[in-house]
Amino acid sequence: MKGIAVAGTLLIDKINTIESYPNVGELTQIRGVKRSVGGLVPNVGIDLKKIDENLTIKAVGLIGNDDDGEFIKRVLSENGIITESIKTCEVNTSFTDVMSISGGQRTFFTFVGASANFGADDVDIDGLDVEMLHLGYFLLLDKIDGGDGLKLLKKAKEKGIKTSIDLVSENSDRYSLVLPCLAYTDNLIVNELEASKLTGIESKNENLRLIAEKLKNYGVKERVIIHTPEIGVCLSKNGFTAVPSYELPKEFIQGTTGAGDAFCAGALHGIYKNKTDKEILEFASAAAVVALSESDATSGLRAEEEITKLCKKFKRKEICL
Repeated sequence: MKGIAVAGTLLIDKINTIESYPNVGELTQIRGVKRSVGGLVPNVGIDLKKIDENLTIKAVGLIGNDDDGEFIKRVLSENGIITESIKTCEVNTSFTDVMSISGGQRTFFTFVGASANFGADDVDIDGLDVEMLHLGYFLLLDKIDGGDGLKLLKKAKEKGIKTSIDLVSENSDRYSLVLPCLAYTDNLIVNELEASKLTGIESKNENLRLIAEKLKNYGVKERVIIHTPEIGVCLSKNGFTAVPSYELPKEFIQGTTGAGDAFCAGALHGIYKNKTDKEILEFASAAAVVALSESDATSGLRAEEEITKLCKKFKRKEICL
């Protein structure tokens, strides 16, 4: 099987551990430094590979000609992801400096860098040779948001490649930039806040069916998938399906950083394997659960069978729509 290409943001998270946040003009010592990969491509790509080690995953994006860029490619390669479609440019690799107080708050300083320059011309659709292309995060990629996303999705559809997209959550009126792309999107995977912003409908559980219907009417071809902390829903030609999330003990949750990307990876895997809408939602929510078991974005993920086995000990919430 040809596999899945994951395209979009590639960045480095530089986590600096400090004792306290200084006032203006003051100095504080950095007690520890940790570097890890982040962004849509590493998070979803690594998750997919952990779920199914036999699945071909190709990373597509833009990095700088620098050590951070080489670090990203090395980590992806070590996780079994093909990096030949990652291109370099003269702008430095995107990164986020995280100032983290031990056991306390975090402050983020981000450099948009190379990923902001990623566009349709950086993707060799003819040479990609995949069955599916997932593109994200919209609203975090300047050229993709500026029209290259639409161009890239069109090119993929013309080549018979199944397309899917996701977004980042932001409080803005820029969601209208995404709407023209939905006519060239087979599978839309978003959270309830993003879905609400795209449609203008309040993000209440009882509105999820209406929101999904409106998004489908914008032109989404196969499925609209919306996930919330309480429930996941899917609207397709087979109708409307809802699967509640799991009830989890508080001590199980170590971090929420990678839950959304894990849900996305689980959904993509189910779509690729031609599972039913119910099966897609069930496994996507299970993948999100194991992501919650670790503080970073990808360490909690494991093979499909292990994920399913682990989640059997949890009960799902009782939610009716």
